[in-house]
Amino acid sequence: MTDGRTTGTARAFELLEPLVQAATVRVHAPPGGYDTPGSHRTGPTWGSGFFIAPGWVLTCAHVVGEGGAAVRLTGREVGITFHSGRPRYGAPGAPGAVTGTVTGRVECVLPERLEERRPGRHALWDLPDLALIRVLAPVSHACVWLTDRSRPRFDEVAYFGCTEDLGTPEITGRTTRLRGTAGNGAAIRLADDDEIDPGMSGGPVVDLARGEVVGVVKARRHTGGGGLAVSVVQLRTLPMPARGQVGLYRRIMQAHDLHHYDQHLSDLDNRRTWTDVHGELPPQERDPYGGRGRLTPGERTTLCGLLAELPPPSSSEAVRALVEAVRGEEPDPQPPAPLSWRDGLGLLHDPPGGTGEAAAMLRYATDVSVAEYREPPTPGADEELWDWVRATAERLWRPLRRELGERHERGLAERERRRRASAGRTAGGPARRAGGLPPGASVLLEVWAHGWEHLYDWRVSVLAGPAHPGRLTPVDSGVRATVAALPERLRAPLAEAFRRCDTHVAAALLEVAVAPELFGLAVEDWVVAGGVPLGVQRPVVLRHPGGRGAAPGPGIDQGGQGIDPGGPDVPAGGPQAHPADHEAGRAAARWARVQAGPLQDERADCAGGRPRAPSAEWLSGLPDTTVPVHCRAADQEPTLGSLHAVRDAGYGVAVTRRPPPDPGVSCAPFHRGLREELADAGRAEVLPVRLQTLRGRAYGADPDAYWAAGAGLVWEDPARPLPDVEPLHGDL
Repeated sequence: MTDGRTTGTARAFELLEPLVQAATVRVHAPPGGYDTPGSHRTGPTWGSGFFIAPGWVLTCAHVVGEGGAAVRLTGREVGITFHSGRPRYGAPGAPGAVTGTVTGRVECVLPERLEERRPGRHALWDLPDLALIRVLAPVSHACVWLTDRSRPRFDEVAYFGCTEDLGTPEITGRTTRLRGTAGNGAAIRLADDDEIDPGMSGGPVVDLARGEVVGVVKARRHTGGGGLAVSVVQLRTLPMPARGQVGLYRRIMQAHDLHHYDQHLSDLDNRRTWTDVHGELPPQERDPYGGRGRLTPGERTTLCGLLAELPPPSSSEAVRALVEAVRGEEPDPQPPAPLSWRDGLGLLHDPPGGTGEAAAMLRYATDVSVAEYREPPTPGADEELWDWVRATAERLWRPLRRELGERHERGLAERERRRRASAGRTAGGPARRAGGLPPGASVLLEVWAHGWEHLYDWRVSVLAGPAHPGRLTPVDSGVRATVAALPERLRAPLAEAFRRCDTHVAAALLEVAVAPELFGLAVEDWVVAGGVPLGVQRPVVLRHPGGRGAAPGPGIDQGGQGIDPGGPDVPAGGPQAHPADHEAGRAAARWARVQAGPLQDERADCAGGRPRAPSAEWLSGLPDTTVPVHCRAADQEPTLGSLHAVRDAGYGVAVTRRPPPDPGVSCAPFHRGLREELADAGRAEVLPVRLQTLRGRAYGADPDAYWAAGAGLVWEDPARPLPDVEPLHGDL
């Protein structure tokens, strides 16, 4: 019995349409003078958009670029016509919804390179083709509910936007299906069930089964219906914040969740909320739980709100670690990195092994309640989350409540242990002294020559670091790129890897593992995001490929301060040790000693400005605190042979340089400046960060730092072993 009501997709559309229309806006030229709100005097429609949080509109970058090809997009003012308030029943034109126009300012566009290079007229703009608009006046408006899933489900959807079918602008919606993805998941293909009209670009695409916005309308096919939408998950690629600040993505998602949480708790009116409608949607087909084992819509809204009350996570890897602990397996590494506690929930839908979704999310919430935050939470916020988890578990089954209680107690004990250890380090000296590298995950870029051709294969990964030696999570890879094409090909993969590894206190290390002849690759000068070179934003070091990093040998304690009792002439581990063990022990001893300093430089490939090739005997006889220095081209002799010899002699720290374009320029200023820098540093552990500082000074036009142009640091950290496997060379 349906009581005469529609069912299935049609019923879902009926329920969701008023909510989506109320949050969808028309984008046009900024209002001026005494224009009548909502009239044609606001100018022609550029496209559509929708409120995703109070004061924030999401649309496409090409929409805000309408009519201003030569105008800078970021900072541009646009007009936003919207419906103030939420309709009580029915469409936005019903009593309680007032149409108004307000000015907005474009806060940022994605990708950032659209500010530098835009496509020609009628050409598709680069993905993800998104723009965020900040409304410049406090207004009352509705907001959509954004999905937390990392990937869309290929089900029935509705898309909304501004059309002028009847001669005046209005927000309309149509239904279709998702037919797949494009652009490595950044775009969603819309089926041709209906036509996408001009003006609908920038409007929301809504999953009708789950009642959540999954995409932004981007383009329509020239030959008929259907087109492309951008996944809203691409919002996670918003520019990363400066250290110590909360990023724009996290701020907006926090405001989004708190908005819906407040609407759900409010009893000031009887208007339907997104949470109410979620509870009225038709049951999903093929639901293995039949609705049981999932959080109710009210519980999900409450959980998202309680998570939003907490400070954001310290890093993306912190979120992934908690998700992995709950799922029992590493989460999908391909979607953009999870940046908020809410994103972690999105990785727990349909968990493996038949585990109930609600139970998985409650375990995750328990771990979040005792996690490390980027700053102390509001008093009682973590306890409030735990109290809610415990109460919600009673609805599922009693053994789960007991399990979660034990999990919470273990988490509290571990957090207290970390706090005591941190206090002890503060009193007796930090484990990582000031100026050293962050101890967490790093980004690994590997580049291989493609046979005898001047083409290169590459791979970008996350290297877990000392906590999980050798653990590697691939981000992206490619083949057959020229040296000139590498910066653009690697821009998006590197940006994604940095999002996963950066924390609120430090930018992650970039490790560039290439053959010595590629040590002259100017990676530190590449621009990935923010218009600032990589070497200014973060520490960048060079690695020899192939995972030959030395493991600590006998006599080297965990702090790296021990001494090999056998000395340089006695194989590590005793007379019967394998030569490779001897080599590893010698390298580990040199590494430990050079980290502690004091440092001394030694020219390896030149003497008085003339080239020279160092012998193995000479290198072996240098003090362990020596930093070999190279000032000539790495892909030419004698420097290429010297780099190999330095590594074979067990030196894990060395300096290279790309020579200046003018071959007549003396290398003396470089050697003089580096000698002073090494003496001032005192110990090697601070060199990656000090070199970053030098690059920043040179970028800021400090003449006293110009000598460091082209300098590179070879950094063979034995605690960060590299993989041995090269990617396959494909004929593409």
